[in-house]
Amino acid sequence: MISQSSRQFLIRIAGYWKPLFKGRFLIVTNTVSCGGMLAAGDFLQQSRERRRIPDRPRDWTRTGYMFAVGCSMGPFMHYWYGWLDKVFVGNALPAVSKKVLTDQLVASPTMGLWYFVGMGVMEGSTVLEGWEEFKGKFWEFYKADWCVWPAAQMINFYFLPAKYRVVYVNIITLGWDTYLSYLKHRESVQAAVETSVEEQEMAVDKGPLPPVKPLTGEL
Repeated sequence: MISQSSRQFLIRIAGYWKPLFKGRFLIVTNTVSCGGMLAAGDFLQQSRERRRIPDRPRDWTRTGYMFAVGCSMGPFMHYWYGWLDKVFVGNALPAVSKKVLTDQLVASPTMGLWYFVGMGVMEGSTVLEGWEEFKGKFWEFYKADWCVWPAAQMINFYFLPAKYRVVYVNIITLGWDTYLSYLKHRESVQAAVETSVEEQEMAVDKGPLPPVKPLTGEL
């Protein structure tokens, strides 16, 4: 049994977070959570990268870019799920299936394009270069998307109230965001690994410096 003081504490905590899922605060919650989870995914991915390259410094600028791109996606996701709920009303299986299929065919490619172009531009590439990268990685990205999101979205649309949809997606997406960070920066990380290996091989080839011989003979 929960004590009276513990119950009052939980009620007080609920009073703080409930407004975040109501009215004008909901879009702020959805936007910040999108950015925060994308940044968290990049943080985890960089931790994995640093295990391969121990002397590689953490790139906080890259994490900041991920946060910014994630925040830019938040309003779209906020209104997108609202639109789906208006067009396909209810949580019966036919309506939920239509929501999931529409989400996979429309939102998933759109968000993928948004991510690659947005990150590319922030990291110094052009829009065209971001588009080319998206095209080159699209099928790898989209096949992985179909493996993860249909089941997750069935739970989302069938069980959850509309106001929790974006936050649920953002929590589930932590592992997905880690994958997105890997997919976006895979080539640069591999190049850094090869450079590190080459430097180590050069250091081994050079070997230790020969000892300095003391001067001999009379002055």
